[in-house]
Amino acid sequence: MRHLTARTAAAALAFAAVVALAGCAPSAKPAATPGATGTGTPAAVATPTPTPTPTLPPTPVTLTCDQVVTPDQLQAAEPSFAAVQDYAPKAGTLEKRIADWQGATCAWRNASTGAVIEIAIARPPKDRLEGLKNDAITVAHPVPTYGTPPIEGYFKPGTSGQVQIFRGSYWVVAESTAFFEPGDPAPLMQDVLANIPTD
Repeated sequence: MRHLTARTAAAALAFAAVVALAGCAPSAKPAATPGATGTGTPAAVATPTPTPTPTLPPTPVTLTCDQVVTPDQLQAAEPSFAAVQDYAPKAGTLEKRIADWQGATCAWRNASTGAVIEIAIARPPKDRLEGLKNDAITVAHPVPTYGTPPIEGYFKPGTSGQVQIFRGSYWVVAESTAFFEPGDPAPLMQDVLANIPTD
């Protein structure tokens, strides 16, 4: 009986030792979380590319140059000027932007001096019109004689004087070395505005 008790006690001590050792064993590593790297740093998530805001289309201007300024009006305002048949706006100019927006672009040259008058008319995308007005007022001076509100007129002096006029959905640009002061293009601008259809 004493031998049985001793074996039982020994077995109990051995079981206790096994349990104690089991408590010291390293615990199993947790399973990797999807989307995490081996170092524990979260994997980079791709940022979606924003969709560009679409721009509204311009409205084509179908006026011919003889409708922008009639021969009689040109003769009265600038008698020494004649139409430039092979005219094309230069890259980077407002006139080129108008051409790209399917506007009317015209030019007349003085046979004696070589001076050229460029006139371009566009109906820009509606979402661009306010920005064009803001640009004009930052680089040019308001000129009330080009028309009363809602007509907005601006003149920028320089080697080539530049006019910008906004009326309704229309944007008119005129430029020439013959435009020294705001009043120089005024009669011609009045003719142009009279020839543009109303909105």
